[in-house]
Amino acid sequence: MNKTATLEEIEADASPASSWGASVSEPCMVVLFGASGDLAKRKVIPAMYDLAINNSLGPRYAIVGFARTAMSDDIFRGTAGEAAKSISEVGPIDPKKWSEFASNLYYQAGEYGSAEDFQKLAKRLDELSAEKKLGGNRLFYLSTPPEVYRHIVEQLGRAGLAKASSPDAWVRIIIEKPFGRDLASAKELNKTVLGVFDERQVYRIDHYLGKDTVQNLLVLRFSNGIFEPLWNRNYVDHVQITAAETLGVERRGGFYETAGALRDMIQSHVLQLTSLVAVEPPARFDATAVRNEKLKILQSIRPFDLGMVAQSVVRGQYVAGAIDGKPVPGYRQEPGVNPHSRTETFVAMELQIDNWRWAGVPFYLRTGKRLAKRSTEIVIQFKRAPHIVFREREVEDNRLVLNIQPDEGISVSFGAKRPGTEMGIGHVAMNFSYREAFGDGKTRSAYATLLGDCVRGDATLFDRGDSVEAAWALVEPILDVWSAAKTATVPQYAAGSWGPRESDLLLERGGRRWCNP
Repeated sequence: MNKTATLEEIEADASPASSWGASVSEPCMVVLFGASGDLAKRKVIPAMYDLAINNSLGPRYAIVGFARTAMSDDIFRGTAGEAAKSISEVGPIDPKKWSEFASNLYYQAGEYGSAEDFQKLAKRLDELSAEKKLGGNRLFYLSTPPEVYRHIVEQLGRAGLAKASSPDAWVRIIIEKPFGRDLASAKELNKTVLGVFDERQVYRIDHYLGKDTVQNLLVLRFSNGIFEPLWNRNYVDHVQITAAETLGVERRGGFYETAGALRDMIQSHVLQLTSLVAVEPPARFDATAVRNEKLKILQSIRPFDLGMVAQSVVRGQYVAGAIDGKPVPGYRQEPGVNPHSRTETFVAMELQIDNWRWAGVPFYLRTGKRLAKRSTEIVIQFKRAPHIVFREREVEDNRLVLNIQPDEGISVSFGAKRPGTEMGIGHVAMNFSYREAFGDGKTRSAYATLLGDCVRGDATLFDRGDSVEAAWALVEPILDVWSAAKTATVPQYAAGSWGPRESDLLLERGGRRWCNP
């Protein structure tokens, strides 16, 4: 059994440089657990197809689906093809290219906790690896419910699949979020995973980090002399990060009742974005250096106590309203939801990062379902000019906006003189759109980006065990306060709005307001 990797061991595995955009990779075997599930069909398999047709999955490869559902190789290929055709991120499916890709798809039925079934899997992987000359390289992808992660990891260890078959081969594992549901369960899962795999083999995936604009955050700051000198408490008034959805809980009411917006979004996606916005320049651009700096940010966020939760965190729950002019039910009317539920579908909070760069600069985070618009964006609001010459004509502007979804791009807004004889100041913006600049054909899904990085062994955009635990340590006091306040009122907001009034007050007390997309 392996012990938890030390920092020195993690450092030793640092990739020499980021391989973003690289297309060279080695032959490999991909084992997709949960292959009959929705995530595998909608996201993971189409992403593998995208990589394969662009020669980024290796010169030779095989993809073995593993799930409880019984089916043949041919049926698996057919169902995967039908699902891929409906995925817009991939674009039109070329029948010839799909046929070539599908010939490398295989399927193995089995139970996640069965040692016998994993022995059968190991035998088949050995046979396919020898037949296709894959060199023993294996990537395991856990696209399953979190409750079976432990069973899969333990069975991989018992079947001898977690160890490379030769010094030149590699074995890696991708684990989907949520990685635990609190600090204790995250630590326990880390203990289980690191008892079978080394930390350098583990890739905890957050698909938000595969989006071009998220990656461009680092490029924008650290490859340009324009922005980084201003990226600090001397020039930034505050930062806003919004992850808004128009969808409700759909058919996931049962799951959402056990999760809520704080666990589902803040602990993972939104804190990941926060750490990337606030991160210090890494000593070098590799997985270890970047992830070390991200961890420092999470550890620098001021811990929450009872008073801070009451003052700086707002939760909410949507009630009936309208989205795009169509009526939608409230959260408590959704299938699988307790009619007296107190689960939050909205969270807004203020963070303080206690370090030299960001001391005194509030970070405002919010996420919610059934909001007015689907949008994920980061707003860097700069301070006003120290001496305002045009006081009567001032425009509250000077912000940098990074649009992450649905339309990826960057916008810089500022005041400019209007045409004419009078000194009138208007709002203008310089906009950069990925689609317009690079065309639709240059885009790649976040899953394809991250899968490609994993195949190449670049862990820069993946979470590390200590960072996962640091994020849980931050949000757990909030969960504890909410759990103890069983009679406290959960503010409500109408579907199609921007959340409860209390979230506006969070900013207004500092003379600020949300920048709604």
